[in-house]
Amino acid sequence: MMLLESLVQLMPDINKAFFETLYMVGISLLVAIVLGLPLGVLLFVTDKGLFLENSVVKGVAGWIVNLIRSIPYIILLVALLPLTNLLTGTTIGPTAASVSLSVAAIPFFARMVETSMREIDKGVIESAIAVGATSWMIIKDVLLPEAKPGLVQGLTITTISLVGYSAMAGIVGGGGIGDLAIRFGYYRYDNTVMITTVVVLILLVQVIQLAGDSISKKVDKR
Repeated sequence: MMLLESLVQLMPDINKAFFETLYMVGISLLVAIVLGLPLGVLLFVTDKGLFLENSVVKGVAGWIVNLIRSIPYIILLVALLPLTNLLTGTTIGPTAASVSLSVAAIPFFARMVETSMREIDKGVIESAIAVGATSWMIIKDVLLPEAKPGLVQGLTITTISLVGYSAMAGIVGGGGIGDLAIRFGYYRYDNTVMITTVVVLILLVQVIQLAGDSISKKVDKR
């Protein structure tokens, strides 16, 4: 009975934290698509043997992506606090946390895009080149459609990773479910809050994975 009462009292905070998490993940996911998708395409098409082969561009872009991905998110979060303050005017709250989440998401999704495109049959690309398709036409009409199932799966994995990262953002007052777990569950030794937040995160990840798998199957025309 006491457990139920505690959950009822927590519901407003849980709802707020849940939607803050969705807000943070949503913004960073949008940024990842807008910037990470073209970056991933660039990493692929400038590779050796491809139609826009360029070792310098490939090397520089790959180095930047690897550099950001090699930094643990919690360290990246703290390191970007000055930039976060410059862009948002604060270092706390979900909007502020979205800055570091976006920076982490861009190279992560870019590698997912590159990996998806590596699975495309090279014969399809060679056929497009043979009929005189321009580089833009190959990217738009061949690479992106052919890689669509892999891109959806990559986006699903990126989203799930961002949910985990957003929970870590709670350490510096980023808001969301992680912030709720730390403030109420950890600092106040409230196991009810801690267990509830874990269950919410598990359910959220499961829903995202199931939705991603379903969409991926629908867009896979192979």
